[in-house]
Amino acid sequence: MTNSNFIKTTGVITAFVAIIAAGMVNSSRHVRAHDDDDDEGEEAEIHRGFQIAPVPLDLLGKNRKLVGLGSYIVNAQSGCNGCHSTGPANEYAANGNPYFGQEQVVNVNTYLGGGRDFGPFPGPGPFPHIISRNLTPDKTGRPEGGNTFATFKAIMRTGIDTDNVHPTCTGAPDGKCIPPPFHGDLLQIMPWPVYQNMTDHDLRAIYEYLSAIPCLEGGPGEPANRCN
Repeated sequence: MTNSNFIKTTGVITAFVAIIAAGMVNSSRHVRAHDDDDDEGEEAEIHRGFQIAPVPLDLLGKNRKLVGLGSYIVNAQSGCNGCHSTGPANEYAANGNPYFGQEQVVNVNTYLGGGRDFGPFPGPGPFPHIISRNLTPDKTGRPEGGNTFATFKAIMRTGIDTDNVHPTCTGAPDGKCIPPPFHGDLLQIMPWPVYQNMTDHDLRAIYEYLSAIPCLEGGPGEPANRCN
């Protein structure tokens, strides 16, 4: 790939990421501070969160209000499943695709289980495919590969890839590393620069919700039998 082609590709990818981030921000509460006095509003969101949760929830040992609020953020505002399912073809159940004019039914077999392939990054060439991670809890009961809340918050605040899946290339691209100026220590595609503006309260709610959903097997870097 020539320098000029790489620069063009970089510009396309940057624009693509910006579009995703803009879409997230338009439908979310991320840019407004949490108002501790807005109890009535939050109670309504918690109630709605339980109404729209597409999977059964394990509330044992969980903060019920945080689970409900987390469901509202994940399912009504952030569109997490759009990226963290296997892709548009499997995001919805058969005969449940709203884009076909059908009543929406989320595919519980892929819900937040990761595996969506965004293609080679930053573009065509010997570059790694970015594949969304499995956000469901593993056998530890903690989401996203057993991450603690402290680690989850660090990921959302800084974009750090704690799994170091695609390091920065130090030589020629080999299909596994990400070339400069992209930083391999940071998650690419994921709009964490938007999510980093969320309050600790909302991040904790998301984490609590992700801890309450059913475990799904699979996902990049996940061990076999992660649920058992």
